[in-house]
Amino acid sequence: MELSARNQLPGIVKEVKLGAVMAEVILDVAGQEVVSVITRRSAESLGLKVGDNVRAVIKATEVMIGK
Repeated sequence: MELSARNQLPGIVKEVKLGAVMAEVILDVAGQEVVSVITRRSAESLGLKVGDNVRAVIKATEVMIGK
């Protein structure tokens, strides 16, 4: 699937925590954890499970940096 978003990080699913409505998906991206919260229905539709190769797609108009 091609997407217009250029910020795509390949990763591996480390954990999927299913809630009543939402799901927390924890990815390993080059040794760093990236956490996404998506709907439970989306997680189930994607069939996400530990060890899956996925892409974190980041689409935002702003990125803030603090020091």
